[in-house]
Amino acid sequence: MKRAPLVMMGTVAGLAGVLSFNSTPAKLTLGSLASSSSGTSSAPSTTTTASSSPPPTTATSTVTTPPRTAPTTTTTSAPPVTTTTVSSSVRTAIGPSVDYNFGILSVQVKVTGSKITNVSIASINDGGNYRSVSIDQQAIPLLEQEVMQAQSGNIQSISGASYTSAGFIQSLQSALSKLGL
Repeated sequence: MKRAPLVMMGTVAGLAGVLSFNSTPAKLTLGSLASSSSGTSSAPSTTTTASSSPPPTTATSTVTTPPRTAPTTTTTSAPPVTTTTVSSSVRTAIGPSVDYNFGILSVQVKVTGSKITNVSIASINDGGNYRSVSIDQQAIPLLEQEVMQAQSGNIQSISGASYTSAGFIQSLQSALSKLGL
């Protein structure tokens, strides 16, 4: 019975502390908004041509083997240099806006050839909810990093950010399919 007053006072003090806590919504800065309304755009392609090098030369090298056999001499000639043309184009696609239960987001993907060169958030609106903002600020950079490492939309969800991960992956995969990847 001696503990009851202490427990009651602790409970009241804790409840008063929780009720008096005020927070302000954090500003979310995870990427730039898309300036165009179209889903895909493509930059002009550039062509690079390799120049010819001097005529091939013959190289001679000596390979020494263990003492049981005599040294051997090998003569090799360099293959002829061929001229190649490399074409690369930068393409961009924005995935659809996806409602992920705590907000709406869309993903922007830049691709050069078939390599993903950049992944970012095209738009996000999480209503300023402090918890949602903090989860997004931690999870989205990790998701972007996973995409760059995997070079595909086949990535793992971030633990503790299941809804954000699902929305990100859904928008990402749609953007990649627009680009034909």
